[in-house]
Amino acid sequence: MMLLRSMLYFPANSTRMAVKAASLPVDAVIFDLEDAVSIDDKETTRILARDLVRLIKGRGTHTFVRVNSLGTGLTHQDLESTVVEGLDGVMLAKTETESEIAELRQMLNEAEQHARITPESTKLVPLIETAKGVENCFQIASADDRIVAVAFGAGDYYRDLGRDVGSLSQDQVELLYARSRIVNASTAAGTRAIDTPFLGSLTDRDAFLREVRIAVQLGFKGKQCIHPSQIELINNMFSPTEREVDHAKRVVEAFEMAQARGLGVLSFEGKMVDRMTYRQAKDILAAARIIDDKAKARIASPPSLSEIFSGS
Repeated sequence: MMLLRSMLYFPANSTRMAVKAASLPVDAVIFDLEDAVSIDDKETTRILARDLVRLIKGRGTHTFVRVNSLGTGLTHQDLESTVVEGLDGVMLAKTETESEIAELRQMLNEAEQHARITPESTKLVPLIETAKGVENCFQIASADDRIVAVAFGAGDYYRDLGRDVGSLSQDQVELLYARSRIVNASTAAGTRAIDTPFLGSLTDRDAFLREVRIAVQLGFKGKQCIHPSQIELINNMFSPTEREVDHAKRVVEAFEMAQARGLGVLSFEGKMVDRMTYRQAKDILAAARIIDDKAKARIASPPSLSEIFSGS
């Protein structure tokens, strides 16, 4: 399973940031071709993103590009330039309907063929940023086997409601419906939900932690971010603790021993353990293994500028 606790938006037109990004403990980097890039800079940024994919991927980090929405007419060019060996997936901005996923799939098939890479190897992350997208989330999340997650963009969503993100309340109750619907729809479709980037001040640690806790409690499996200082906190809060892992190991062992005796339910440490509890414990252990494997495989040393410019 692809680990996507933290997904960092990355300005592909900055080689200095490329050196930094390749050494960060982030699970995935998103090369942004949409809001962060002016029309005049689109083509240059596509080329830079394409050349940086292999560099970032070579450090054990998943690579995505956020392409422009289909309504802009820029999506096909984004894909033709950036779908290369090493790109893990595409994030489609402002996804609103199942038919958009079908259209994107056709474009991806052509881009993969053009790049001579394995068919259907590029994954999808629809980005839900409008009221229409929220209402259609289940159909979107169910639209294609390539979909590995559904992401929420609260800024554009709240603007779509006619509100300014600067007016959000501390508990963000205004976003509760959208968040809950996206998590529920994604889970029902057999995929996971990734929460919005934090839109507050980068220095407001307390507000950031509150927002991440909300996302964890609601059932999101990861969070987008816009600054490296947010990565470690996100990774920690979307990872099982040592105590949780230890407890899960004991639950699995006790339940499997009970199963061997023909029992389907047992009392363990004062609580009932049934098959649902057992499956939850197995999920925790599986996540812990993936996280541990990623930590061991990570190449800590940053790349050199010569690597960046040579595309190696």
